[in-house]
Amino acid sequence: MTDRAAGAGADGGRAPARVVVADDQAVVREGIVMLLGLLPGIEVVGAARDGEEAVALVAGLAPDVVLMDLRMPRCDGVEATRRIRTDHPGTQVVVLTTYADDESLFAALRAGARGYLTKDARGEEIVRAVDDVLAGEAGLAPAVQRRLLERVTAPPPDPGPAELPDGLTAREAEVLTLVAEGLSNKEIAGRLHIGAATVKTHINNLFAKTGVRDRAQAVRYAYRRGLVPPPEPGTPVT
Repeated sequence: MTDRAAGAGADGGRAPARVVVADDQAVVREGIVMLLGLLPGIEVVGAARDGEEAVALVAGLAPDVVLMDLRMPRCDGVEATRRIRTDHPGTQVVVLTTYADDESLFAALRAGARGYLTKDARGEEIVRAVDDVLAGEAGLAPAVQRRLLERVTAPPPDPGPAELPDGLTAREAEVLTLVAEGLSNKEIAGRLHIGAATVKTHINNLFAKTGVRDRAQAVRYAYRRGLVPPPEPGTPVT
């Protein structure tokens, strides 16, 4: 049973959530404390000027939740969140910050924050986030939820072309695949719209890089390195 549940009144109502506010700007910090004092179900038990003070207050007061700014001196909100969640797992962290970029968001969530709000959040949104994290849910602003969904459902980035073996250039690999198809130098030149002398130069270069001595070995090399599909069973490699 949590301390909050243990403090529930006889009528079944929950005890107020004990909250620490961490923000390095005095005006902002005092404004948040004043706002929270007007909200039902929240009791502010401490206020910190930076991450170091936030960690110390959590150690001494064991609050239910820390409302954590991110950009603070000495110890930023991400590092403070990591330390709090490691050393005091009974305290949840809800980020309350100006910054809504992906780098800040995902760094905070990886550090252990269970909620993320921007400072334009309304009072009822803060109360909802606090209640959600204490219930084991994520207390995320709707815009943050959308970004997480977009990140999860986004297609993986294009890995780009695979690295070619033995330092082959893309053109040399292309010539090699055409050699493996059985094309002559003249046919390769026509296919690629380059001169026959250029084809011969590419072949000499790829022979030197791969260590093969003739076209048959070059074809086998292309099969082994996966540059061309393997031949059907029983097909001779010429």
